[in-house]
Parts: sequence; structure tokens; C-alpha cells
Amino acid sequence: MKLPPACCRLQTLGAALGVCVTIGFTLQLLGGPFQRRAPAAPAGRPPPPCQPRTHLVFLKTHKTGGSSVVNLLHRFGETRGLRFALPHRYQFGYPGTFRAERVKGYRPGGPPFDIICHHMRFNLTEVQKVMPNDSFYFSIVRDPATLGESAFAYYRSVAPAFRRAPSLAAFLASPGRFYEAGARGNHYARNLQWFDFGLPPVAAAGDREEEVAAALAGLERVFALVLLAEHFDESLVLLREALCWPEEAMAAFAHNGRPAGDGPRVSPAQAARLRAWNGLDWALYAHLNRSFWRRAEAFGAARLRREVARLRQRRHALAQRCLRGGGPLPARAIADGRLRPFQPPGRAQILGYALRAGLPPAEREHCARLATPELQYKDILDRRQFGGGNASVPPGG
Repeated sequence: MKLPPACCRLQTLGAALGVCVTIGFTLQLLGGPFQRRAPAAPAGRPPPPCQPRTHLVFLKTHKTGGSSVVNLLHRFGETRGLRFALPHRYQFGYPGTFRAERVKGYRPGGPPFDIICHHMRFNLTEVQKVMPNDSFYFSIVRDPATLGESAFAYYRSVAPAFRRAPSLAAFLASPGRFYEAGARGNHYARNLQWFDFGLPPVAAAGDREEEVAAALAGLERVFALVLLAEHFDESLVLLREALCWPEEAMAAFAHNGRPAGDGPRVSPAQAARLRAWNGLDWALYAHLNRSFWRRAEAFGAARLRREVARLRQRRHALAQRCLRGGGPLPARAIADGRLRPFQPPGRAQILGYALRAGLPPAEREHCARLATPELQYKDILDRRQFGGGNASVPPGG
């Protein structure tokens, strides 16, 4: 969704949004990595060819389409023998802030890592201990009007605020009835993206908008690109250019999706309530939405449309060639446990993929990697790097 200009102004954030922006976070952002630009070519000379970027920090935010991005990072890194910074389990001690020791095999002065892309609550100082100085930082965001409905369905069993509400409509009618700030799991129920980015609470009074604007400006000093879930294919095209990757590397199937019509349709009034309740997320989304479309404009509208069309054609051809039924299936229809996606407790149904019968071995392997869910793929990478399984698992890994 591209916001019209009137929707892009920072919204009033409400009276109960926490405490003021901390000095420590500001210093952390000001000390963050700058994304270096290649020097301009002399006049009359073509620019030098770019080199594919292989040092990557992807902040995988919750319920934003990040699992599909992780799949293409897994495939790109695996085929090129890159080293992943992996959690001991499946997240880096989330919802605690990221710490370097949460990375399996990390030790100060040890072998460097190339890619980090699993769930964390972002902590720049600790990420910098793990990743090279020239790493490319990027993430993905989603309109809180739709993210809120998805989070309600997916995290119903772990967020007390959602669990106590009989329905999303009841929750939105009076969220204060169900929500208790600081209760374990309730970070899923309010300003989840702000939380995942590791941004601090904002004062309920005083210069709220100035504090939010400063935090978001600092965020953009660290993250060279933030994708939009609502414009996923356009995002992949801009990411491809930023990373100097070949077009075929960007073809990916949608992962961790739900069946069409699985959740309640959010009315315009409910969308407005979700944005108001998640005021910090709405400010973050509006700010990054503007940045995204400025970048798209610089890329060129016609060129963007052409590349998006090619990406969709390639994905469609792969789906027809690889997948039984040519698309996603309910988990119960997927016999191969290596391809069956995790199903969260509660009502949300997560779709996955089954492969067509009779594929030649090499093609079957390629198709299987496109279809492999995040958790199973993480285990494949873990075995490749460390051998065996996840035998040694520290608490909260």
C-alpha cells in the first residue's frame, strides 16, 4: 500500500506510550554502520560492474513476510558456501534483546559470519560483534492495520491480551480491558515492529513526535533498505539492485502464509483502531513507506514494472514446474515432514508446499529448497556448518 501524502504525517501517538527515548539507544544508532556508496565513474566512462554483496544483516520482523526473504537468503548462502550466524534453537533468545553469545559457534576473534537472518530483537552493538563492518542491513515492515489482525490470529495462545479477548472486534472495542503493559507475551499485542527494531519506549507527554522522528532517522542510518510487505515484489527488485544479485536469485515462494479468507476481514473502522492502538508502528511504517517510494522513484517506475513482471513470470514458471497443484497447500495435505510447515497453537493455519512427482534428482533438490520451511532449512544449515543436530541448547536459545 502506497500512502497518499495526507496519510504520511506522523500521527499523534496517544497518552500511554511508555517512557522517553534513552540516550544509550541514540548513541548506539549514531555509532551505527554507514552504507558506503561506490565512487562515481569519471564522465564518459561506464560505471564499474558491481560485486554481489554477501555480508548481510536481515532483521526478520514478525508477521511481515520475512520468512519468504529468509528462504531466498538461505538458498543464496547455501549454494555459495556462505557462513550463517545461526541461533542455538530457532530465535536469538527472543523476546530478549540480541546478544552475540546467542549465535552458535560465536567466539570473539573467531571465524567471521556472512549472513544473519533469524528472529531477534535488534541490538546494533551486539550484532556488530558478530557481523563484518561492511554488512548490508535491511528489514521489512507492514501496515499495522493488517499486521494486527495477523498477530491476533497467530499469537492468540501466547499473548495474554489476545487470549483474554473473545474476538478481534472485542479487543479493538476496548483494548485497555485486555492489555497489561509488561506482561509476558504482550509485546505481540502492541507496537510489535517497534519492539523488534529494538527501539525504546516513547514518552507519553512532551516532545513525542520529535522523539519518534529522531529514533526513525537514526534507524535509517543503520538500515540501508526496508522492504514493504504490501509491495513485496517491488521490494525484491529494489533489494536485488542494492545487493547486486542476479535476477534468478530473487525468485521465492511465499512462506508462512494463511489461506485466503482464513481471518476476519478488517473493516476501515477497525483498521483505523489498529493503527491508533499501534501508534508507534504506524509512525514507523509511514516514515519507511515514504523512504521506500523515494527509492522506487529513483530506480524508475517503468524499469520497476518490467523487473516485477519478470520476477512474477519466473516464480510462476517455477511453481508450475516444482509444485503439486502449482501453489500452496494445507499442512495436512503435505506428506513429507521436511516440507510441512510448523502450525502454531490456536486457530491460524499455515500453508506449505508439496513437490510434483517424477522430478529429476537435481531439479527435485532445487525445488525442495524453494519449498523448504524456515525451521527445517535452518536445521539443514546447522548440520552443514556444525554436523549432527541441535544437541547442545542453552535455555532461551
